[in-house]
Amino acid sequence: MAVRLDESDEYMHELGPEPNFNESMYINCFDPTQQMGGWFRMGNRANEGQAEMTVCLYLPPAPGSDRRRVGFMFKRPAIENNDALDAGGLTWTMVTPFEELRVEYTGKVLVLDEPEQMADPKAAFTNNPTETCEVHLTFTGQGRPSMFGGEPDTPHEKPGEEFAKGHYEQLVEATGTIRVGDEEWEIAGCGLRDHSWGPRFWQAPWYYRWLTANVDRDLGFMASRVARRDGPGTRGGFVWDNGTLHLCDQVEITTETRGDEQYHQRVTGVIRSSRSDREWRFTGDAVSLIPLRNRRQTPDGEWLQTRISEAMTRWEIDRGDGSAPAVGYGMSEYLDQIIDGAPVGIAE
Repeated sequence: MAVRLDESDEYMHELGPEPNFNESMYINCFDPTQQMGGWFRMGNRANEGQAEMTVCLYLPPAPGSDRRRVGFMFKRPAIENNDALDAGGLTWTMVTPFEELRVEYTGKVLVLDEPEQMADPKAAFTNNPTETCEVHLTFTGQGRPSMFGGEPDTPHEKPGEEFAKGHYEQLVEATGTIRVGDEEWEIAGCGLRDHSWGPRFWQAPWYYRWLTANVDRDLGFMASRVARRDGPGTRGGFVWDNGTLHLCDQVEITTETRGDEQYHQRVTGVIRSSRSDREWRFTGDAVSLIPLRNRRQTPDGEWLQTRISEAMTRWEIDRGDGSAPAVGYGMSEYLDQIIDGAPVGIAE
């Protein structure tokens, strides 16, 4: 199966006829010195007349406190077309394909001293304060050789189970500023960006684990495990190591959870490339976690509640060359359908 990725894919695609056609960009970044960062997502669902706009900031504790805070905002602003990713105060600007992208946000964020309150969004928005927020970030990548993914020449998902027609990712560097209320931070760190287009339901996977990590501009990885309700699903990802993109076809993940909600706390695993004949072992500890949810009726008429647990994560990566594990930051994103009050992927 061939995969196409052109410079034109860095821009908007023609709106498809599917009612759930989605074009989205996602990006995260973390400053290792300040141990803070965040992620941003804009998903255009023009055939539904709206976008999905999310800002999530993992903030240091307030002065005099030891609690890590999260600044969060989600909106569904009205849109009429798929011409741009610009709604709800969040704007994406492609400067140079594969090399430079700007993300800016002006608006408000809910500031949560206890981010897990977002398990009940109505109560969280009622009981926590909002602050004004400004974000100005520039992301730079290392060109076409650092890109992973694209659009396959043949469909790779069953009708009704689509999660993206085209999808690619890239590790990036980030510089700029984040301001929340009277606090402002200069950001210098690394992250990962993602662009996808095509029909999407969050209920299509039975569960998934999406792990992203950066040590610096020369080392990072993305590991993916997607489980299907009626099949084995997929495992894969990539490692960027000293200027080489290693395509990986094996991922093994073990998760330690905590509490009655069974949120993930520690992730251990290995990502392997049979082509490169190499493996990288990793351990991740969730530093700050916020649970999000989505509820939708499937094409079969079943109502499913989906939980997406988003955790800023401290990673240790073992290259397997005898050197000490490298330390970095990134995300561990766990999506589960919730059945009888429990996440379906708890065994992995």
